[in-house]
Amino acid sequence: MYTTVVVTRISIVLVMERRAFLKQSSLASSLLFVPSFIRAFDALPINKNGFKRLVIIQLSGGNDGLNTIVPYRNDLYYKSRPSIAIPQSEILKITDELGLHSSLGPLQKLYDQGFLSIINNVGYPNPNRSHFRAMDIWQTGSSAEQTLQTGWIGRYLDSNGIKPYNALEIDDSLSLALKGRTINGIAVKDPNVLFRTSQDPYFKNVLRHYHDEHLSEHNLGYLYKTMISAESSAKYIFEKHKTSSNASTFPKNEFARQMKTAARLINSGIDTKVFYASLDGFDTHANQKNSQSRLLKVYAESIEAFVMDLIKEGTFDDTLILTFSEFGRRVKQNAANGTDHGAASNVFIIGNQLKTPGIYNELASLSNLDENGDLKYTVDFRSIYATILDKWLDVSDTDVLNSNFEKLKFI
Repeated sequence: MYTTVVVTRISIVLVMERRAFLKQSSLASSLLFVPSFIRAFDALPINKNGFKRLVIIQLSGGNDGLNTIVPYRNDLYYKSRPSIAIPQSEILKITDELGLHSSLGPLQKLYDQGFLSIINNVGYPNPNRSHFRAMDIWQTGSSAEQTLQTGWIGRYLDSNGIKPYNALEIDDSLSLALKGRTINGIAVKDPNVLFRTSQDPYFKNVLRHYHDEHLSEHNLGYLYKTMISAESSAKYIFEKHKTSSNASTFPKNEFARQMKTAARLINSGIDTKVFYASLDGFDTHANQKNSQSRLLKVYAESIEAFVMDLIKEGTFDDTLILTFSEFGRRVKQNAANGTDHGAASNVFIIGNQLKTPGIYNELASLSNLDENGDLKYTVDFRSIYATILDKWLDVSDTDVLNSNFEKLKFI
């Protein structure tokens, strides 16, 4: 099937292969509906230092927070989890009551240096236990009763950004968190691949004709100008990526590769304020101990390498790392030696500008659970967002979150 579009002197034939290209391309996924026509490579360079960045890490599937930050002196913990509780002898003790999972040794080093703040019991009223809905809530910053079409980072871009590359997701597709009303972030798993994709002859053909006066008068012109912005953004990211290298050795896994790319871009001085990465596999309904142990090891080793890389390049002071999961797990283990979907869990804040390093607040009571057998939340996740927006990114949190939430004191 062919569709022919005539615009003054040019006739562009879009075949099905081109449609597939646009549908599958990370350029299209990220930027197809971004009305930002500013050529990215015209942006002024910024200094590595003095430019605050936020790195968001999503632990997808619902990480079991109770086996991550372990109440190792609480008998109810061991009674509720007779076969999956972490033995006291293996726990990395950080207070008289709480300890880290044994796979989080690299995170303990950050904790000991004052680089880690652990916020317990993070959630929201009337929690949803569906992966998709719960993730939408966290990514949009909505309540359980709201359905929003824009992400909290996307709305941050709407209010304060003028370029799509101000927020980058280190992946092939863009999460809802980075999608705004008028501007989206960019999904870029590999800057080299993104740049090569942007040099496709189809994109180059558009660039040759973008001065055509009729393009600006139609929806077609909107699409073409968006593609021009996509091409220029890809070039800018590629050029910045070339100027830097990694100072640390990273583990050999996909999540570490994401963090390695993020570190290299940060150290290049790229004009990006938010980076987004994810680690999947935390839906541990069965045989949880081995799966979670492996995943937490991947997370901790990759984060340590990332932080060390930034420290060596002098960019850690201006970087804040937020790690979250869409929900925690049920307090009691199930019959398959796993845990089912729960509610409140812990959030990690990593940085060198923390006002409250260590354990930010006490773990919720294991003897006073909600009606589903889950930990009760005491910290609304949107308070964490509000604090980061206000205190770190220095923007109006109420404009982004459409409401006023309590500010916390971790930064």
